[in-house]
This record gives sequence, C-alpha cells and structure tokens, in this order.
Amino acid sequence: MPNLPTPELKFFADLSVEVAKPIEVGVTVHGTRRVIPIIGGSATGNGWTARVISGGADFQLIVNAQMAELDARYTLETDAGDMIYVQNRAIRTASPEVMARLIKGEAVNPESVYFRCSPSFETSSPALSWISERMFIGTGARHPDQVVMRFFEVA
Repeated sequence: MPNLPTPELKFFADLSVEVAKPIEVGVTVHGTRRVIPIIGGSATGNGWTARVISGGADFQLIVNAQMAELDARYTLETDAGDMIYVQNRAIRTASPEVMARLIKGEAVNPESVYFRCSPSFETSSPALSWISERMFIGTGARHPDQVVMRFFEVA
C-alpha cells in the first residue's frame, strides 16, 4: 500500500447563525419534519468576516427520540462583497430527554449533544474558488435562538 497522507484539520471559520421559531411540518413517512428559518448571523475566518443573509433555512428530520438529521442552506456575504452559498448537512444526537428539550427550544448543555456537520461551499468569486474544491467538517451547538459552529478544512 502506498504511503497515503493523513488528513489534518485547519481552522476555516466560526459561525453564529440566528434562527427563528421552527415551522412544524409534522410526522411524515420518514420522521418528523421541521423547517427552521435562518434570519441572520455572522462568520469570522482568518482575515475575513461575513454576514449570514436572511432567507435560508435548516430543513430538519427528527429520525427518532435520539437523532436529528439537518440540512441547512443559506448564503454568506463577505466583507469584500463576495457571495458564498452554504449547504451544511449535520447529525445531532443526544439522550431522548435532551433531544426533547432541544426540540422545545430550551437551552441545554452543548456537551450533552453530539453535533457534527459537513459544510460545502459554492461561490462565483475567483479569490474564493478554492473553497468549492475542498472538504470541510465542523462541530456545533444549538441554542434557543442561534446555532454556533466551527468549521475546519480537511487538509
């Protein structure tokens, strides 16, 4: 077997995404569907900042009492005026008691929740085109009115 490189993680950005009250779609054949409107926020990376543009959403599937699958889609506008489309898929798991509190919008200790994500990015900016050609992973925490995340480039 050839000597393959071991991936390393490089800090990419910290995000704080402001969210509105969930829209409860209800129980479907796949689980409980919810849509969480994204209404703003901010991102900070090495040497750059951005704002989260209102209008995105987190499309959630509550699979069971312990697990939710998340698919958030939103847009960032950098301080230089560049637009970045973000699709962030995630899994969030916790004990049924903690998950029930999260779903109700209550504050919980982030250490009691496994929240990992895989964001991908698209942009028309030549200066940022490299972000569409890399893999990223992240970790996050859900609060009653915001989601905070830290993204890493897999180098």
